[in-house]
Amino acid sequence: MSAVTPLPQERRLVTAIPGPKSQELQARKLGAVAAGVGTTLPVYVTRANGGVLEDVDGNSLIDFGSGIAVTNVGNSAEAVVAKASEQLAAFTHTCFMVTPYEGYVAVAEQLNELTPGDHDKRTALFNSGAEAVENAVKIARAYTKRTAVVVFDHGYHGRTNLTMGLTAKNMPYKQGFGPFAPEIYRVPVAYPYRWLTGAENCAAEAAAQAIDIINKQIGAENVAAIIIEPIQGEGGFIEPAKGFLPAIVEYAKANGIVFVADEIQTGFCRTGQWFACEDEGIVPDLITTAKGIAGGLPLAAVTGRAEIMDAAHAGGLGGTYGGNPVACAAALGAIETMKEQDLAGKAQRIGEVMLGRLRSLQEKFDIIGEVRGRGAMIAVELVKPGGKEPNAEATAAIAKACHAEGLVVLTAGTYGNVLRFLPPLVMPEHLLLEGLDILEGAFATV
Repeated sequence: MSAVTPLPQERRLVTAIPGPKSQELQARKLGAVAAGVGTTLPVYVTRANGGVLEDVDGNSLIDFGSGIAVTNVGNSAEAVVAKASEQLAAFTHTCFMVTPYEGYVAVAEQLNELTPGDHDKRTALFNSGAEAVENAVKIARAYTKRTAVVVFDHGYHGRTNLTMGLTAKNMPYKQGFGPFAPEIYRVPVAYPYRWLTGAENCAAEAAAQAIDIINKQIGAENVAAIIIEPIQGEGGFIEPAKGFLPAIVEYAKANGIVFVADEIQTGFCRTGQWFACEDEGIVPDLITTAKGIAGGLPLAAVTGRAEIMDAAHAGGLGGTYGGNPVACAAALGAIETMKEQDLAGKAQRIGEVMLGRLRSLQEKFDIIGEVRGRGAMIAVELVKPGGKEPNAEATAAIAKACHAEGLVVLTAGTYGNVLRFLPPLVMPEHLLLEGLDILEGAFATV
C-alpha cells in the first residue's frame, strides 16, 4: 500500500475555472449522465487532501464545502486510507446479514459510546443519510405501534420517497416526484432571524405553536416520532432559538414519542462538539448519522436506546451493502483521526475565525442580513438592502465569483439566499483566511 502523498496546501490557478480539460469532461458528463444529476462547480477533481482540491487542469482550489460536510477529517486522511486499504485487500463484501465481520460491530460500539447519553444503546448501519432517517422511522413505528411522523419547516431529510415527504423544500427535491408517503406532518421551527415577533420570543412561541398543532391536528397519542436537525442544513444552517429543542424533547418524552436527532450534516465534530445536540444537553432517543462518519466512504447509522432499537423484528432492518466492511474500516480510521487530532477543538477554532471575519463583513455590506452557525458549520443569509427580503440573486452571484477565484462554496436555504461554509476540520488557518479574503472580494463585486 502506498502512503498518502500530501498536496501543497495552497490555492493555485493555472487556467480559468473551469479549465479546458474540465470543460471536456463536462461535455462527456452531459452526454452520459442523467440531466437530473446537477453539478455546483464543474471542475473535475483528480486529488484532494487537507483543505484543497486539485483538478484535471492542475488548478488547486480551497475547499469550503467538504463534499457537503463529508470530509471532516480531510480527503484521503491517513488513518482512513490505511484501514480501508487493509480491509480492501482482505475482503470487500460478505453482507453482514449473511456472514458478519468485526468491523461492523466495532463501528456500532464506537457510535454507542460517542453519541449522547450513557444509557444502553444499539446501532444499525446503512448506506446513506436518507436510508438512516427512513430506518429511524421504521424503528420508531415498530416501538410505538403508532404511524404519524412530525417534522419541521425548513427541514431536510433526504431524497427517497419517504424522506422527500419529510423534507420541507419543494424545488429541487420534491418537484414532480409525488405522491409521497402519508402520515407526515410539518410544524413551525424556531427560526430567530425570521420570527415575526422577534428573536427573543422565538423559542417559546415556536414550541407552543408546534405542540398546539400536534395536539389539535394529529393527536400526541398517534405520533411515532418527532424528527429534527439540531441545526438545519439545507434549510439554511438555521440554529433553533435556545430553549426550543429542550421544549420539544420534553413534550416527546411526556407523550411517549420517539425523539430523533438528525445529525447527518451536524455530526462528527462539525459544530465544535461530537454532536450538535450536545449544545443544549439533549439526549435523543435515536440519532441518525452519515456524511462525516467515514471520511468519504458511504456509511450511515441509526443509534439509540436499546429498547427502541431492538423493537424491530429480526430481519426487519438491513440491506445488502449496509455496513460495508471497507466503509466500516474507513469509519474507524475517521473516528480515530477525530479523537487524536481533537477535531472538535479545531472546528471551534474555525468558527472563531470565520464568525469574527464574517461579522466584520456584515458591517460593510448591507446585503448580509445575518451571520450564524457553530464550529465549522457557518452561514450568511443575504437579503435585499433595507429589509429581510431574501436575495437569492446576490447569493448566486457571490458563489459564482468565489468559484472563479478558486474557492469552493455552497449555497443553501429555503429561499436560496444562504451561503454556507463547511471547511474540512483539518484545513490550515492560512487557507481559511485566504478563502475569507476571496469571499470579501466577491461581496465587493455585487
